[in-house]
Amino acid sequence: MGISGFKPSFLVGIEAIRQAHGSRLSALVGRRLTGFALVRFVEDGDWFADCPVLLDFDGIQVEVCHWKLDELSIGWGTIDTAAAITGWEWFELTPQWSHSDERLAPFVGQDLCEVSLLEWRSTSPDLASGTVAVEFVFAGDCLRIVNGLDENRIEVGAAQRNTSDTGWAAEHYCSVGFRLISMTGSRAALVGCRRRRPLR
Repeated sequence: MGISGFKPSFLVGIEAIRQAHGSRLSALVGRRLTGFALVRFVEDGDWFADCPVLLDFDGIQVEVCHWKLDELSIGWGTIDTAAAITGWEWFELTPQWSHSDERLAPFVGQDLCEVSLLEWRSTSPDLASGTVAVEFVFAGDCLRIVNGLDENRIEVGAAQRNTSDTGWAAEHYCSVGFRLISMTGSRAALVGCRRRRPLR
C-alpha cells in the first residue's frame, strides 16, 4: 500500500486475535482517545477503506486493518502518518493521511471504558460468519471497526447482539478484567486477559 511502517500481521479467528492482542487491548482501558487517522483521496475526500484505521490513546497508537473476508491485523505504533503514501503515481487519485472523520471526531477527548472483540455468528450461510470486529466503548457511545467484506467499515452505536441464530458475540475487556455477554445460542472461548475479580 506504500504506507510507511505498515507491516500487517493478519490473523483469522477470535482465539488467534485474543492470544496475540488481548493483553494490550485490555491495557488501553482508562486511556483517553487523543486522535485518529485514516486515508482519504486528495481529489474527492473519499475514505480509502482498504487502508488501516489508526486510533491514538494518549500516545499508544492502535492500527486496525481488515483484509479479505476474515483476516484482521492489529498493529501497535508502527505506522508513520507524517510520511507520504508512495507507489500510487500510476493511479488517478492520490491517497494521504487525514485526521478528519465525522464518525470518529466525537470520541476524541473521551476515556475508553471497555474494549471488545466481537465475532459474527450465524447458523445460516453468511459470508460474514466468523469475522472479528474490534469495538471501543466510551461513556457516551461506542465505535466498531468491522470487516466490510475485504475492507474496513466504521460503525457507531449499539451493535446487533447475538440472538439464537445471527449477530455479534462479545468478549469484553473492562477495568477489572473481562466478562462475556450475549452468548444465547452460541459458544465462545474465554478471553485470556488479566482480571482482578472472578467472572460473574
